[in-house]
Amino acid sequence: MNVTQLRTFIAVVDHGSFSEAARVLGISQPAVTMQIQALEADIGAMLLDRGYRKVALTEAGQRLLPHARRVLAEIDDARFSIDALSDVISGRLTVAASTTPGQYLLPRLLGGFLKENPEVGVTLRVYDSADVVAHVEAGEADLGMTGAEVRGARVLYERLGTDDLALICPPSHRLAAVDGVTFSDIADEPFIVRESGSGTRMAAEEVIRRSGVEPADLPVVMELGTNEAIVSAVEGGMGLGIVSSQVASKALDLGTVAQVAGAGFPVARPLFLVLPRRTLTRAGLALADYLRARI
Repeated sequence: MNVTQLRTFIAVVDHGSFSEAARVLGISQPAVTMQIQALEADIGAMLLDRGYRKVALTEAGQRLLPHARRVLAEIDDARFSIDALSDVISGRLTVAASTTPGQYLLPRLLGGFLKENPEVGVTLRVYDSADVVAHVEAGEADLGMTGAEVRGARVLYERLGTDDLALICPPSHRLAAVDGVTFSDIADEPFIVRESGSGTRMAAEEVIRRSGVEPADLPVVMELGTNEAIVSAVEGGMGLGIVSSQVASKALDLGTVAQVAGAGFPVARPLFLVLPRRTLTRAGLALADYLRARI
């Protein structure tokens, strides 16, 4: 039995399948299977019932799970205690962030943090909000930042600042010259949206629902993986889009897109620091404090 096997076991339980655990852990599904089989061989009992769509804990698995969580928590506490012996903050951190904070906010802030803490190394990875939370939950990222909360996750959320969402259209569109637009006025317009799991999409759908329109009823012509791709599609006349004002600012300045006035936009959405429920290392605590002080 080893720590990697226990982490994999917990990931399979928390995410309900070998394939989803493999995606979150960043390894292959056969590697997940081999680790679970090795753990079961060491324990001498089957830990998981492999169903067609979802795995479930056996009685032995139910007995092991709380012990496995405690073991990993104790290991994290031990690392924290050892780190505390040194006055120098050191170590490596993996930070997961959704598109807007990951591309527009954190790179600048991390530069300042690393100047103050030269013994720390940071890897920044950009995912959609749902994947950010999944990586923090699984222990594959030390902390994260998103533009939306993902309900039901075993993480802690801390609000840090805001980001404005803007509704944009092609500059030649009739809405570019209209003030006081309501969402019902544009409900029949073609929309370009982010993929499911995106914090931008979650926040935008909340605004749309508040206006009395169901997001599923919008004529969505395209789903794209980044805000920049949405801006490009709007520039190409494909339809309307909802993106971060930071992402749209250059295109707005150049006049290649226009901002629609009204319909509940622009709207401020919160940014969240995503923290694990385990103890952070000294480097992780230092980074969290640095972000709190500057956002």
